[in-house]
Amino acid sequence: MKILILSAATGGGHLRASRALQTYIRENTGGNEVVIADALKSINTILDKTCCDGYHFMATKAPRVFGRLYRATNMDTPLYSLVSRFNGAVGVRLMPLLTEEKPDVIISTHPFATEMVSHLKGKGRVTAPLICLMTDYGPHRAWIAPHVDAYVVANEAMASQMTEWGVPEEKIHPFGIPVEDVFFSKADKHALLREFGLSSSLPTVLFMAGSFGVMNILGIYKDLVRTDFPFQIIIITGRNKRLYRAFQKIILRSPKPTKLVFFTDRVADYMHACDLLVTKPGGLTTSEALACDIPLAVFDAIPGQEEDNANFLISHNMAIPLDSRKNCAKEIISLLEDSRRLEAMRESCGSFDKSASSRNIFSLLNELTQKSGQEKA
Repeated sequence: MKILILSAATGGGHLRASRALQTYIRENTGGNEVVIADALKSINTILDKTCCDGYHFMATKAPRVFGRLYRATNMDTPLYSLVSRFNGAVGVRLMPLLTEEKPDVIISTHPFATEMVSHLKGKGRVTAPLICLMTDYGPHRAWIAPHVDAYVVANEAMASQMTEWGVPEEKIHPFGIPVEDVFFSKADKHALLREFGLSSSLPTVLFMAGSFGVMNILGIYKDLVRTDFPFQIIIITGRNKRLYRAFQKIILRSPKPTKLVFFTDRVADYMHACDLLVTKPGGLTTSEALACDIPLAVFDAIPGQEEDNANFLISHNMAIPLDSRKNCAKEIISLLEDSRRLEAMRESCGSFDKSASSRNIFSLLNELTQKSGQEKA
């Protein structure tokens, strides 16, 4: 079976979900080929840069504007129709890629790609089954398209809104967002802490800034380390050099043990070593934390999908909200001091078990391709 996964670089989550699924299929199934392609780059580099840079600018510099656009495109409005028609019009430029790859099944992890392939299917130019893999914890109308054969969503609660938009219930599969198996693996927490040069007897808080990085996390850290409660901190800044250098300066005078990490491929190990994750609620970071059974304290949610993610986590007792405009230290320390509450949150994370996501998605691919083959015959 030839599987084509269409993604885009507007945020890191779409690509990470794609790679997690690709890794599972390559390592656990035989005779299957998985190709990941960036849909926007395949169409036009200028379009790709415009979309990616535009998303980055609005998400970091004008989040309220982004939130208004998110809500406006989540209703049956002229703006929603315009975006849908635009995706349909440019979708024809995917045909060279689709003709070259000749996939038996197509998975889209980005709403633009979903709309484009759906349009091509409606025109009869694509016959392969199309699976839409949503990478957040709330549905958005931009993901919904008329010729999608199946939707894989993060949780069961998303189905009710989607059926109101006209999606047949049998097309909705709450398998969860795929993450790498290493996040589900059990780890020796004490051994990891010793390897990282930290105490195995102190509570450990992990700070992650998100794929774009945010500077508000500096203020949260400064307030937190002034508290009397004994704990230690791990900070992962990703590729944000500015944030890394800023932390380098302040941790020199920090009264709390702090390990500062730049970009790393050991995120799972750092998550397994911690008791609480302080982060922006991106869809993939959230999914990876839940796979590790790690409660979250979420801050600076971008109005729109990150707010949906945060609301899901908070309503299911898997996270607490932080307001970075206030002193967040009190909320974090209150949670660390209350071991029973923290353990209850950890149990809530553990009960949200989506460890079979990739396996279930692969079974769905087989089912749809077999059905498609029978219809063609």
